[in-house]
Amino acid sequence: MSAAPRPSLEVADIFRGEAASFLRGTGHRLSFAQQRVFAAIGACRTAALGGHVAACNHCDHQKISYNSCRNRHCPKCQAMARAEWLARRQAELLPIPYFHLVFTLPAEMAALALQNKRLMYGLLFEAASQTIAQVAANPRHLGAHEVGVLAVLHTWGQNLLHHPHLHCVVSGGGLSQDGASWIASRSYFFLPVRVLSRVFRNKYCQLLRQAYEAGALEFYGALAPLAEPSAFRRWLAAAAGREWVVYAKPPFREPLCVLKYLAGYTHRVAISNRRLLKYQAGRVTFQYKDYAHGSRTRRMTLTASEFIRRFLLHVLPKGFMRIRHYGYLANRHRRQKLALCRRLLGESPSRESRDNNQPALAAGDEDAEPMIGCPVCQQGHLRIVHSWDRYSPDACQQPVRPAPRARPREDSS
Repeated sequence: MSAAPRPSLEVADIFRGEAASFLRGTGHRLSFAQQRVFAAIGACRTAALGGHVAACNHCDHQKISYNSCRNRHCPKCQAMARAEWLARRQAELLPIPYFHLVFTLPAEMAALALQNKRLMYGLLFEAASQTIAQVAANPRHLGAHEVGVLAVLHTWGQNLLHHPHLHCVVSGGGLSQDGASWIASRSYFFLPVRVLSRVFRNKYCQLLRQAYEAGALEFYGALAPLAEPSAFRRWLAAAAGREWVVYAKPPFREPLCVLKYLAGYTHRVAISNRRLLKYQAGRVTFQYKDYAHGSRTRRMTLTASEFIRRFLLHVLPKGFMRIRHYGYLANRHRRQKLALCRRLLGESPSRESRDNNQPALAAGDEDAEPMIGCPVCQQGHLRIVHSWDRYSPDACQQPVRPAPRARPREDSS
């Protein structure tokens, strides 16, 4: 199967086209992390990051390729990382149903999260994972001491505005407290959403109150008055008095469907290049799904500076882990707990070793250029004959030595 054609318009094109005007107007207000992301995406797969020249060992065809930025916020650099990650996850699938839960921060919390990303996004993981564990352990609901949870943070909505929420894929069942049995959930129902919502709200508010009392929160601009204790208490009480949104999607048909589903979430960035429609006269048009009106596909046009501003809202703090595992999938004891789960479920003990020996999933990167045969002569192979690390004015002008001709098969050692 041939790779999909590369999009004609990319986020990088907008960043490069607007770099001078955007940085001149807003550069002093960007964080160091945002500046790094802006520069990395703009330079991705250009001579600025270096590259190499590949030449055919049978004909005179040569091709110049430039290095990728490998930044986790870059739309062009996620497919290979996603494929490698999914390949490692194959061995963790059990023959059970899986459920998808979404935990969303309300608007007032989201506004404060923009000023305290590392703390409040971390609390989102903590509150959601504790909520699932507590409700699942309740004998009235499931009675499982330990379930498996994979959580992925997204901070955007389809219109690129700030909308922090956590996608959780949860096992349909879990280990008993003594680890001697597997407790299965109903195949069509996991845990009551109303209960999850209220426990999640209470846990998050409690964690946030503790962070405030420890002096860990910062307040700027319109939120500055919340630094005063009485104002913060009123604000938190108002948030705690509302219903919070926890959404449960239908269970997956079979475990392998989980992998295909996760591919759309684990390494996604705020907007893919394929959603971009037009960049002209300092304005950007892209398509989005309007979930408030039946998930209809609509178009939105923003000034280029507003488009970039919204994109950079979703830059995560350096080193922040946006994919986390809990329960029997926690990194510390994952291998031992999975082996126990398989034994209790009556699955073959050789399953895990077979999965670990499977080849990695194909990258499926529409922007990747795999090492295949020469596209011109269809006989030789492209081999790197020259490379450079960073841009220099004459980097691409240096002479390239001819590639060695292919030897006849009988002469090869």
